[in-house]
Amino acid sequence: MSHTSANPSKTIAKSQSAAPKNDIRDEIDREEMISVAAYFRSEHRGFEGGDSMADWLAAEAEIDAMLNSSKGVKAH
Repeated sequence: MSHTSANPSKTIAKSQSAAPKNDIRDEIDREEMISVAAYFRSEHRGFEGGDSMADWLAAEAEIDAMLNSSKGVKAH
């Protein structure tokens, strides 16, 4: 009589390997949100003057604050 059962070590390995993919997807989403926010900052001033790095850093701070507040974490 053959008895089959799930291998717990494979189940654990599968669940652990899935976590990094979510982290990567979250990081890609975050960067895309920052990119869009930085673009809108530049567009708001008519693409005149300004500093693309300053736009990016301001957008990054804005997005990080938004993401942290949605997770219930206070930004520093």
